[in-house]
Amino acid sequence: MVRIFGATVLALLSWGGAGEPLVGQEVAWQEAKVFAVPTQADPAIDKIVDNYLDRLESLGYDRQRQGIWLQSEWAYLGYNQGESAFPAASLTKIATSVAALDKWAPNHRFITRFYTDGPIHNGVLEGNLFVAGDHDPLFVWEEAIAVGNALNQAGIREVTGDLVAVGNFAMNFEANPAIAGALFQQAVDESQWSATVSQAFGDLPPNTPRPQVKIAGAVQTQAVLPANLEPLLEHQSLPLAALLKQMNIYSNNDMAEMLAQAIGGAAIVAQTTSRLGAIPAAEIQLKNGSGLGVDNRLSPRAVTKMYQVLAAQLEPHGLGIDDIFPVMGRDRRGTLEWRSMPQGLTIKTGTLNTVSALAGTIPTQERGTVWFAIINNGPNFDRLRVEQDRLLQQIAEHWQVLPENLNAGPMDKVLLGDPARNLTPPPSES
Repeated sequence: MVRIFGATVLALLSWGGAGEPLVGQEVAWQEAKVFAVPTQADPAIDKIVDNYLDRLESLGYDRQRQGIWLQSEWAYLGYNQGESAFPAASLTKIATSVAALDKWAPNHRFITRFYTDGPIHNGVLEGNLFVAGDHDPLFVWEEAIAVGNALNQAGIREVTGDLVAVGNFAMNFEANPAIAGALFQQAVDESQWSATVSQAFGDLPPNTPRPQVKIAGAVQTQAVLPANLEPLLEHQSLPLAALLKQMNIYSNNDMAEMLAQAIGGAAIVAQTTSRLGAIPAAEIQLKNGSGLGVDNRLSPRAVTKMYQVLAAQLEPHGLGIDDIFPVMGRDRRGTLEWRSMPQGLTIKTGTLNTVSALAGTIPTQERGTVWFAIINNGPNFDRLRVEQDRLLQQIAEHWQVLPENLNAGPMDKVLLGDPARNLTPPPSES
């Protein structure tokens, strides 16, 4: 069950563990740091995994439909059907995260821009208000309320014309610009608030003003902006890393699909991830960016490779896997709320009617970082979750888990509705 990297240790290994060395970078095996970490098999882990599979079989699950892959930096520690592509549910969002970080830096912000085609007199914008989207997948009530307050500060309390939504403008996960525009029109006018909007407002800091921008006209949509508009405001999204964290904590399908479409679609997500992780195309088959449907298929091995790619993408920016995925014991909302896994594990879950999947990292004293993926196929995902949690608890009892990621990270300190992300452009030159 266990495979170990060769005795000649190279300073550079591919994700598959058998890459070519950099010229001049080969080191004597006696001097390699890898030998400070065990590279041999762990019979106890073999037994734990075998017992887990035996347990599933006793519950009526087909052993050959259960995918498992565990590996450390230097050894493959356990697997079952590890190279077989199974329906992987929301583990697909790991691939979407990889492709997003390939296209944009972790600090990238999507800019939603606001324009007018008329003058402003005594608080009245005599013309239309244009909103031009830029693929922001988390423009929600709190963000729109902050924009409404910024428009008030810019001297706008009424708009005599229409609200014109242009391009990729989405709000509250509604990608239809007409619907998104209607939601924005409601958000910026306190007199139109529903109980839902009021509840969102209650999550904003105390003393946040209530916006008052009354738009007299209808919501219109256009594919492109007209020429000669006057810029009013630029709204910056949360940084990409924070968007990915929110997407993965709540396993938000709409956010994942919007990001995938902004990247170029599911095929581009799969191709990018396959290229970066040296993953065979047969092990990553995607129909969308969210994981909805059984046609999104990943192998457990591919999932662990994707995590390794993410670590390499994030490290130069001072970030880690735990900055874009939930951590057990720290992130108590979303998909981990009712799980019973050991603290300190960074986790992504995936669930369909007949799929329960789990993947992430285990920080251990004995083996360093252990990457794992579990893809279970069969009915009763609640039972499969219980067995997954039990498996990870047994692994944690065998290895000393280091719960080092329990403190809030930089992506936990960003706030929805932050007025500092609304920027007024400088006056145009006459």
